[in-house]
Parts: sequence; structure tokens; C-alpha cells
Amino acid sequence: MIRRWSAAVVAGLLAAVTVTACGGGDDGAGSGSDDGKITLGFSQVGAESGWRTANTKSIQDSAKEAGIDLKFSDAQQKQENQIKAIRSFIQQKVDIIAFSPVVESGWDTVLKEAKDANIPVILTDRAVDSPDTSLYKTFIGSDFVEEGKKAGDWLVKEYASATDPVNIVELQGTTGSAPANDRKKGFGDVIAAEPKFKVVASQTGDFTRAKGKEVMEAFLKSNPDIDVLYAHNDDMGLGAIEAIEGAGKKPGTDIKIITVDAVRDGMQALADGKINFIVECSPLLGPQLMELVKKVNAGETVEPRVITKETTFTQEQAKAVLPERQY
Repeated sequence: MIRRWSAAVVAGLLAAVTVTACGGGDDGAGSGSDDGKITLGFSQVGAESGWRTANTKSIQDSAKEAGIDLKFSDAQQKQENQIKAIRSFIQQKVDIIAFSPVVESGWDTVLKEAKDANIPVILTDRAVDSPDTSLYKTFIGSDFVEEGKKAGDWLVKEYASATDPVNIVELQGTTGSAPANDRKKGFGDVIAAEPKFKVVASQTGDFTRAKGKEVMEAFLKSNPDIDVLYAHNDDMGLGAIEAIEGAGKKPGTDIKIITVDAVRDGMQALADGKINFIVECSPLLGPQLMELVKKVNAGETVEPRVITKETTFTQEQAKAVLPERQY
């Protein structure tokens, strides 16, 4: 009797263990959750501008609407924070990793780690300069070189009849970042054809309003004859406007201003005549990103580069669209 009872207990315990194992889920690579949801690990650059804030909201809202479990990390504009976040996502065995790189270089090692873990990577907004394109599935974002060219094209047309030198100062984005590199190149390529255009000062403003104001103040002190400001984003341009007004000059009149982004504050300044021309760079990438996440997770083939559709704005165009502007 004792032996039979012991055998029954052992059999029951074995059955219980078997049921627990079958119902407990598998924490293998690529299974970020056991509820059937796709788990996306996303590392954001930071919250340096109105554009970035709108971009973050778009991604968070779109993930929720798409039923995707989003693990979000703010890198505070530091590459080392993004690398830590990506490694954390790998440890958590998320299904997909997406991130907007702070700078272009220095990603190969961590991206190889993601690849070895069989976790696909999607680049958003900013690209990397790795020659190994197998380290990520696709890039979704703007053509920053084209944005710079659009800014340069407007300038060339605006000063088509000018015969005197046109002195330009440039507020660059974060040093080493794709938008800073490419917006500078696109703009420079266009104006290089005409010797009258001279970039007399060019310095990073880190895409922030405070830094834009600080650097513009220095530009005004060292360069008394500034005709044009080209800022790589609206926030730096808005900071520069404060510096220009503080120096007793009229932004948009005494100094023509070109910016990139078309966030609400920038568009309002354009409508008010303080900015003369804005090249759009849409932050609303969330819906397209979630579509790509679903396709990549399903093993579908996706285009290696997905370019967002964008436009440009003059003062009158800004006035027309401002009432319905989403960001």
C-alpha cells in the first residue's frame, strides 16, 4: 500500500510539472512577451526639441493603437545610453529593436549583438554609416541632403539679383549626427556654385533653443554684417531669433532666416515674418514604423529605405496650414 501510494504521488507530481511547463511559455530569443503581442524596444535620441517631442508621441500613440508592446528608452542625447538600452532590449528578448541614432558612427558592435540574438533592427529618422547593411532591416526617415538642398534653392532664388556678397551663418545640429552632416552638405552643394554666397561662421547648436540663442549671440558679436541664418532645425532658429532681437535687429528682415522641421512654434514664427522659409521634416513616423515592425516580425520583405513625404513652407503657406497643424 505504501509503495502504491508513493507511486501515485510521484505520478501526480510529474503530471503537475508537465502542465506547468506547457503553460508557462518559452523565453527564447525573439519572444518578448507570451501574450501574442509584438514587443518593440525603442531607443529615442532624447527630448531636445519640439520635433523630438512630437516624434516620441507619434511612436507611443501608434504602438498603442497597433497593439504593440512598447519598451521605450530616452538616451538624453548620449550614444552610450542608447547602446546600453539596445543591450537591455537584447537581454529582454524583445521581438524588434528600433532606434534613432544620436550619431552616425560606432554602432557595429552592438548591432552585431542584436543580429546574433536574431532580433531585427529598424533605424528611424537617422541613419548609421556602417558598411554592413545586414545589421539592420530598413531605415525610415527623411532625406536630409535633400532638405539642405531645398534650403539652398530658396536662398539662391531669394538673392538671384544680388551682386554684393551674401554673408551666411549656420547653426548646425548635433555634431556627427546624420541630419547635421547631410543638411550641411545639401545646402553647401547648392550655394557652392555661386561665389557671392559666403558661410562666414558655422557652429553646432545641438538642435536646442538655448544653444541656438547662445551661439547666435556669439555670431552677432564676431560678425557684424550677417545677411542670412541657416539653422538645421526650428528650435535653434527660434533661439537665434531671441538673440537677434536682443541685439536690436529685426529677424526675417535685417537677417533672413531659413530653418528645417516645421513644428508649430517654427510655423508661427514663419507666419509672423520672423522666419522666411521652412523645409519640412515630419516627426509623425509612428504609423509607418508600426507597419514596418509588423512586416519585419512576420518575415516579410521590406524596402531597405522608406522616405517620408515632405514639403516646404513660405509665410503665406504657413498661415494657411497653422490652424490644422498636428505638431
